[in-house]
Amino acid sequence: MPRDHLDEKTSLISRGETRKKQKFVLVIHGGAGTMLKENSTPELRAKYKRALSQALQAGYTVLKDGGEAMDAAVAAVATMEDCPLFNSGKGAVFNVAGKNELETSIMLSRPPSTYPDIPSSRRGFGLTLLTRTKNPSKLARALYLAPTAAPHTMLSGPAAEEIGQALGVDLVDESYFWTEQRWREHRRGLNLPEEPFPYPGRDKDKTDVPLDHLPTGTVGAVALDTRGCIAAVTSTGGRTNKLVGRIGDTPSMGSGFWAEEWKVKGRFRRAWNSLVGKGKRNTVAVGVSGTGDGDYFIRLATASTIGRRMKYLHESVNESAKQCVEELRKDGGIGGVIALDNKGNVAMPLNCSGMYRGVIKSDGVPKTAIFDDDELD
Repeated sequence: MPRDHLDEKTSLISRGETRKKQKFVLVIHGGAGTMLKENSTPELRAKYKRALSQALQAGYTVLKDGGEAMDAAVAAVATMEDCPLFNSGKGAVFNVAGKNELETSIMLSRPPSTYPDIPSSRRGFGLTLLTRTKNPSKLARALYLAPTAAPHTMLSGPAAEEIGQALGVDLVDESYFWTEQRWREHRRGLNLPEEPFPYPGRDKDKTDVPLDHLPTGTVGAVALDTRGCIAAVTSTGGRTNKLVGRIGDTPSMGSGFWAEEWKVKGRFRRAWNSLVGKGKRNTVAVGVSGTGDGDYFIRLATASTIGRRMKYLHESVNESAKQCVEELRKDGGIGGVIALDNKGNVAMPLNCSGMYRGVIKSDGVPKTAIFDDDELD
């Protein structure tokens, strides 16, 4: 065989082996709160786990073909936004006025490779007070990728939705978000009559009574792609019966979401990385999405603090996430986080009775859990 053909074949094999070694991971949450196993049924638990698995598979489909972390995270979150079991999109809770005000965010550790014109300083985007966006996570992606149309880090309400519509994002009538179960929770929480319904016959496909009554949680996804980019995407309806105009941690950069990367500094630490075989790992990256009582996440800057502990205290992603969730508990805030580093290490600590959560890696097997004492399976 000619030499050039041998070189080409060797190169192809080398690239194939490199791709096999490259890790990609997707971790998700569907909200955290005070759900109790004894108040659930096996059928309802199975329904939640199927919904989580569907979200994981949606993101995995993107990652296995070498797709962007950003697109995988949005695919997973959009799947949960379309599922009325979760407090986002179709299943969003109501504020005190009986309206849905949705929030979302996106953040990347580095710009996506398929959009080289996005400056590394752009980092991410937050949105709040949305009332007509079918999939808020898709709006966050669209505006992040449109620095000319949306040169800020956060927008709200109709103005943001109009820009998104011009970029091809789907808007719906406000009645789309109405579900009977969330409406009943809203009215019951205010000691108001549950009927008549504002949209009779609208919610024909009833869902089971959700496990998380009067939820404060969100949905979120953090993805690591084969190029080492990490993306965090979060979406929520907020707190049940929140005040009109309340803004939570989900669109607040550093509170409910975070992603960044940094170079390892210090001659000794870099030399140690080389000694233990991590010389090519002198860049560290992390992504975080939180869920729970968002006001406490804001007060403690929970998501960015996880990154700062990793960067300056040199903690692992697992140790850093656990410490920050414990800080929430000490202050009286319930919730949990999902966090992921660029080595593929996953953390999913919580300080309450349950957090819908799941992970999928390159083997394509989705693993999910609900309650605090559940093992991923």
